[in-house]
Amino acid sequence: MLELTIARLAEAGGVGVETVRYYQRRGLMAQPDRPAGGGFRHYGERDVRRLRFVREAQTAGFKLEEIAELLALDATDDRDRVRKLARARIATLDEQIAALRGARDALERLADECGSGSAGPCPILAAFDRG
Repeated sequence: MLELTIARLAEAGGVGVETVRYYQRRGLMAQPDRPAGGGFRHYGERDVRRLRFVREAQTAGFKLEEIAELLALDATDDRDRVRKLARARIATLDEQIAALRGARDALERLADECGSGSAGPCPILAAFDRG
């Protein structure tokens, strides 16, 4: 049976120890009891899988509250709700992509104007200095 310290758990999940503790405070991960007589808490394979799940869900753009709901839904097999959460996340990502494309296009135009060699302040610097 796998028995990891919090440092080894964090390493296995690709995060820092404080991240694991933060997830524990948020209720996303359990905090094992200390062994009788003191010593280090030990984590197992289930904890590694849970930590990796949280990290992968964050990478997909889910917020911690949504991840907590996904974890709870895992026990209920409510695929309809999981699908709705995923569709909502996709819609949000599409909005963010559109905003990033708009910002990229604006910066591209400013870079072209900056390279035109016209007199006056650089259009990029002027666009950022609208105080």
